[in-house]
Amino acid sequence: MEDAVLLPLPQEVSSAKGSFEIDGNTEVLIGFDMEGMDLSAGFLANLLKNSTGLNLQVKNQKLPSDGSIWLTLNDDFAAEGYQIEVSENQVIIQGGSPAGLFYAVQTLRMLLPNEVEKAGSYEGVSWKIPAGIIKDAPTYDYRGSMLDVSRHFFEVADVKKYIDYLAMYKYNYLHLHLSDDQGWRIEIKSWPKLTEIGGSTQVGGGKGGFYTQEDYKDIVQYAADRFITIVPEIDMPGHTNAALASYPELNCDGEAPDLYTGTEVGFSTFCTDKEVTYQFVDDVIRELVEITPGPYIHIGGDESHVTALEDYIPFIEQVQDMVTSYGKQVIGWDEIAHAALRPSATAQYWAKAENAKMAVEQGAKVLISPATRAYLDMQYDSTTRLGLHWAAYVELDSAYLWEPSELVEGINKENILGVEAPLWTETISTLDEVEYMVFPRLIAISEVAWTDAKDRNWESFKKRLKSHYKRMELMDIDFYKSPLIDSVEVKK
Repeated sequence: MEDAVLLPLPQEVSSAKGSFEIDGNTEVLIGFDMEGMDLSAGFLANLLKNSTGLNLQVKNQKLPSDGSIWLTLNDDFAAEGYQIEVSENQVIIQGGSPAGLFYAVQTLRMLLPNEVEKAGSYEGVSWKIPAGIIKDAPTYDYRGSMLDVSRHFFEVADVKKYIDYLAMYKYNYLHLHLSDDQGWRIEIKSWPKLTEIGGSTQVGGGKGGFYTQEDYKDIVQYAADRFITIVPEIDMPGHTNAALASYPELNCDGEAPDLYTGTEVGFSTFCTDKEVTYQFVDDVIRELVEITPGPYIHIGGDESHVTALEDYIPFIEQVQDMVTSYGKQVIGWDEIAHAALRPSATAQYWAKAENAKMAVEQGAKVLISPATRAYLDMQYDSTTRLGLHWAAYVELDSAYLWEPSELVEGINKENILGVEAPLWTETISTLDEVEYMVFPRLIAISEVAWTDAKDRNWESFKKRLKSHYKRMELMDIDFYKSPLIDSVEVKK
């Protein structure tokens, strides 16, 4: 088991003799009747059925039995923590919560042969799990990625595929960037022109698109079934041209600008002294809250260059109050720290350390997303045909070799909500292109967010990732093969 290719790396791994083999007689047992536990058991059974053809039975049973994989809860573990104990006779999985059990199942799938990821029964594959014990829990509570569906629109099926990838590497938040200058992507019933007009295009002039509220609820449920929480973002007061083109009364001059299909930033703003602007924002937040069970609403707040600071500050403060009035917590890009932050607010550090420090000085939490480390749309190097490089070239080592609690002096682990890896899509329009930009950096950042700094090791990561290539190939992931690990030798 100690030689297993596990990503992200668990806290403790120990090996024992032998292995447990899954066959047609194997049962998946749930030892504690609690909502959510069936999701993990069902996920495992479906994964195995898809690849092995075995139709494993899922049953409730208070105690483990020989030939079974038994899942149960144990209050001794952290909420997202778990333990996997594999012997020749059985597999016992204990979790601090249903989420902990789900993460255990993701680890268990990596202990299985790579072919478990490929549909269709494999002749000659022995479905063995090496014996031993794994004990694990995450370092950060919030482990997220952002998908920008505004610059280029991505269909529901593509978003679900991205959720599947996040689940595999134990991410638990997906931040959806739902509005920007180039497109408005979420149906707001009280303001229908937002999608009719604002959702009609994208970067380069394509047809755009949007999610109905039913589409969005479908995404939210699909994510929840994989213990991932959706964080919706409506960017404001800047990055708002799609909204301004839809409703000219939101402009100070009352005139609708042309729809925008370029990639420049910082040129648009709501008129912050109009009453209709605040009615609009309140309606949007209210409708989003009604279909968003998670705790967070992201209000953007970045790059609002044409909004005077004396207008920006009261706007951000009033919008925070709207969000909290509906029982949600605010996240905003680090610029929101110029305003008075409400006690439950979080500033997302992406660019300026001084903004993150201002947020901490106000008692706010910080979500760590440094563009030079965690932006998945940055080019790997000067030859990368996709992406941008205004922040940096972000090769695999840049994505892996950093510690969130040591990034900014004065921002310590207790100040940090977690880590998020954003993917902006100015240059990215297909799922294959998404895969190429996020893999393998998404895996590197999953280990930064999950695994304690003392246990992370670049040489170990390179070997595990190189061995993981085969699994990604079987999953048909179009990933970037970093030259940094070309020379790494691994067992065949």
